[in-house]
Amino acid sequence: MKLELRGVTKRFGSLVANDKISLTIEPGEIHALLGENGAGKSTLMNVLFGLYHADEGHILLDDKAVVFTGPGDAMTAGIGMVHQHFMLIPVFTVAENVMLGHEPTKTGGVLDLSKARELVRDISKKFGFDLDPDALVQDLPVGAQQRVEIVKALSREAKVLVLDEPTAVLTPQETDELMTIMRQLAQAGTSIVFITHKLREVQEVADRITVIRLGKVVGTAEPTATSHELATLMVGREVDLTVDKAVAKPGSDAFVVDNLTLLDAAGHKLLDSISFTIREGEILAIAGVQGNGQTELTEAILGLRKNVFGSAKLNGTEFVGKTVRTILDAGVSYVPEDRKKDGIVGDFSIAENLMLDRSFTGPFTNRLGIDFEHRDEFAEKAIDEFDIRTPGASTPAGRLSGGNQQKVVLARELSRDVKLVVASQPTRGVDVGSIEFIHERIVAVRDSGVPVLIVSTELDEVIALADRIAVMYRGRIIGIVPSSTPRATLGQLMAGVEA
Repeated sequence: MKLELRGVTKRFGSLVANDKISLTIEPGEIHALLGENGAGKSTLMNVLFGLYHADEGHILLDDKAVVFTGPGDAMTAGIGMVHQHFMLIPVFTVAENVMLGHEPTKTGGVLDLSKARELVRDISKKFGFDLDPDALVQDLPVGAQQRVEIVKALSREAKVLVLDEPTAVLTPQETDELMTIMRQLAQAGTSIVFITHKLREVQEVADRITVIRLGKVVGTAEPTATSHELATLMVGREVDLTVDKAVAKPGSDAFVVDNLTLLDAAGHKLLDSISFTIREGEILAIAGVQGNGQTELTEAILGLRKNVFGSAKLNGTEFVGKTVRTILDAGVSYVPEDRKKDGIVGDFSIAENLMLDRSFTGPFTNRLGIDFEHRDEFAEKAIDEFDIRTPGASTPAGRLSGGNQQKVVLARELSRDVKLVVASQPTRGVDVGSIEFIHERIVAVRDSGVPVLIVSTELDEVIALADRIAVMYRGRIIGIVPSSTPRATLGQLMAGVEA
């Protein structure tokens, strides 16, 4: 099936999320839609899938204009979508999930589950999916759950399959398996729209690439294009994709975590006897598929969790059982994974955000209250040093782009007397140009002799920044390896195969 979008525009109030976007996906083609987070890729696909209604433009299938009032219309027309966050019911079986919404019935209206099982087996056999129709979805690994979503779409005879950031929760091996599946689907005649911001994957699997920036199509490229060329299209300027860092010169042990355990309210282990050491002037990166305890680890270290046992000492000072305020005052800089929720106050100005956590004592306060002159001078210096693109220090932080919001968080956290940096997903939702800058700042902190703990689900980032890599799986550290460890080995560790 040939899919064409002509001049599609979608507005949310004054924000133009898609601005006159036109593109064509040919039958059996893998067409990559490449762009930074917030570029408008997912919005465009939600218009295609009937979740949003376009304000302008047309959708054509085999040269015939169509109008979708909802996802049901899109699926009936032959369009399937696998969302970044799976739309599956964990306590249902594979067959039950696949049949949900278009249940086959026997005479008398009784559900025909055997027909759903047969459908799963047929599609799985055709594409080598290896899915048990009677397996509970909650018992399947993430890669298999994604295959269930694909079977679900194919069972409704999807001729166009939209994959929205499909590798975000996969190990490298599962990513390779997905790419094999994509090629098989394309060879069978299915058109695939592959939404991503990862250059490596686009180059490996795409037949054609359309790049979107700030809601507009800014160019097309062949998969033979270099990473540098694609990144330049995405960002709109020259960028350096390599992390320039010298070999680490680690000093003595600085941050020592020993048998750190976290229990939930029911007494189940969320963290299971975590132990590692970070030396002065060293970056330890935590790798792993999202949801394996990384968030809980950083929150336990920062004193944000109760029921924490074991030990976490910075230069001999114990953190377990201490308040967040005490831990921050001990010299810990914290970059949270969700900057909008935990990193900034959107309605506060940049200047106000830069003094958060430091409004209790000097130099930001004096006997009369806030020292506005010092605060504003500090803000102007930080804006210049961290290249925060803004009209001024009084601009509300919520009006900045994601990359500039992250720079505000970094400016605040790295401009104090730092003894330890804990950065969780430091470049999530950040444009390529800002990633380059953030990586440089993190390496500079390491080179100043400070221990750094990085948590990232982006394996390329982990490999680029780390001096050593600790891999987490189901709340445990399954191995600590050098940064030179092959990707395949890291992928095995991320899947739970111990070194």
